[in-house]
Amino acid sequence: MDRAAVTFGSELRRWRRARGLTQLQLALDAGVSTRHLSWLESDKSVPSRAMVLRLAERLDVPLRERNALLAAAGYAPLYGEHRLADPALAVARDALQRLLDAHEPWPALAVDRRWNVVAHNRLLPALTAGVDPALLEPPANALRLALHPRGLAPAIENLGAWRAHVLARLQRQSRVAGDEVLAALHAELAALPGGEAPAGETPIAEDEVVIPFVLSTPHGRLAFLTAVTVFGAPHDVTVAELAVETLLPADAATADALRRMHAALG
Repeated sequence: MDRAAVTFGSELRRWRRARGLTQLQLALDAGVSTRHLSWLESDKSVPSRAMVLRLAERLDVPLRERNALLAAAGYAPLYGEHRLADPALAVARDALQRLLDAHEPWPALAVDRRWNVVAHNRLLPALTAGVDPALLEPPANALRLALHPRGLAPAIENLGAWRAHVLARLQRQSRVAGDEVLAALHAELAALPGGEAPAGETPIAEDEVVIPFVLSTPHGRLAFLTAVTVFGAPHDVTVAELAVETLLPADAATADALRRMHAALG
């Protein structure tokens, strides 16, 4: 979208459509008339600050984009943004590391909105030991680490299925956020080899509930399911965009192997 053409109305309409809502559905949920919502989307009416925040809340708009909606409507941003290393985020940073450590012996990492790794526990380096060191230089990108041929890709037994899952997830995120960096990352990863399922890879069944992440490692075959944790009620953009990805063992053999790896760390 031409940034010069971005208005509150156009952004409101974009978020409503991204959430799959009609004007009537959003109007009912937000407690406004359909006519008023239509006027807001066509920029025939100027919303109050409270109305901007109410609609953003109903649409579950991320904090960064809520600030953008406020700015488009002519109001000052509400949510602050600090670097993770900033002293103002010391409490959140310490809580984040404690959370990661508490997940041991399961590997866990924290990523920002663009999938850059900002913290991890002691189990993650054991999984990335064979990765090209250049891919681990900060800011290391978790998705690039997973799909790059010099990353984990050669070790992923179900690369075709996992790659398709990662790319679809990234594409949805890029489209909803309108983030050009995420779009470029998607294009980069989509161009990497590995688009076809390797010979012998078991297809994902139609009734599969989750897609496992299966690695062939010096510690044996490790099968994981991923779980995502986010901060509750954040009031800072950086904190709101953090996500903790935990690799949970998908079988007893993986759990036993991880416990042995954890014990070896002392």
